[in-house]
Amino acid sequence: MLTIGVFDGVHRGHAQLISRAVKSAAARGVPSVLMTFDPHPMEVVRPGSHPAQLTTLTRRAELVEELGVDVFCVMPFTHEFMKLTPGRYVHDLLVERLHVAEVVVGDNFTFGKKAAGTIETMRELGDRFGFEVDGVTLLGEHAVTFSSTYIRACVDAGDMAAAAEALGRPHRVEGVVVHGDGRGRELGYPTANVAPPMHAAIPADGVYAGWFTVLGPGPTIGTVTPGQRAMAAISVGTNPTFSGRARTVEAYVIDGDADLYGQHVAVDFVEHVRGMQKFDSIDALLAEMGRDVDKARGLLESAERRAASS
Repeated sequence: MLTIGVFDGVHRGHAQLISRAVKSAAARGVPSVLMTFDPHPMEVVRPGSHPAQLTTLTRRAELVEELGVDVFCVMPFTHEFMKLTPGRYVHDLLVERLHVAEVVVGDNFTFGKKAAGTIETMRELGDRFGFEVDGVTLLGEHAVTFSSTYIRACVDAGDMAAAAEALGRPHRVEGVVVHGDGRGRELGYPTANVAPPMHAAIPADGVYAGWFTVLGPGPTIGTVTPGQRAMAAISVGTNPTFSGRARTVEAYVIDGDADLYGQHVAVDFVEHVRGMQKFDSIDALLAEMGRDVDKARGLLESAERRAASS
């Protein structure tokens, strides 16, 4: 049983496809296989056009495993792969290599050279080679179809509530904590300066309420225990009060204190607090930072209560 796609974000629409594939695989008594591509096909088709990435490949593997997928198959998307005709794509890859019994795809799925293959093409080839094709209409709400493109637009606009609704969870940015200018600690708000991977989808400049997690097992670092999320106030932008130029993602762990340099961490953006501002004085900035932390704490506590009651 196979489902195919980029699956960037593993959003609610993707989860619908994956659920269909997992259930059908169980009924047939065969493994469920999810096939994705690396790098993103757009980077090969039109170099430099790589869309902002909602999830790393490792994160995608974790998410689809949680959804019950047995095998996470990553196909290198190369110039040679891009040139496969729809017929070669199906015969060489799906039939000869994967021995598919059924393929589950979105009803807008295209494949093969110049995206010439459609779901109808897949059905015709399925009839020829002896496998079934299930085309699924992608999930949506309020006249909006959940898609990676839609979620990227939400993230780019800083609308983290809408992004979370489509994803089924808060949008996450991962990265390694690197040294910054140390100004946050001087001001009494030590921040973890998170360096995300290339192409990561970073929210619009501003301040956000979110969760901070040190990834992977390990000993407690100061007040932060790896694998356990902590409340955070997150700043995205160039620090205009200090005439900064580099765009950064900095997370202040509320009620926490730890030396996190070199740690691989995740920041989950829950809700927008305010836009980025330039303040006339350090005192004005500090006063606003205090309000940011209080508001972030309140938003996260409310989110926890809603989750507990649902």
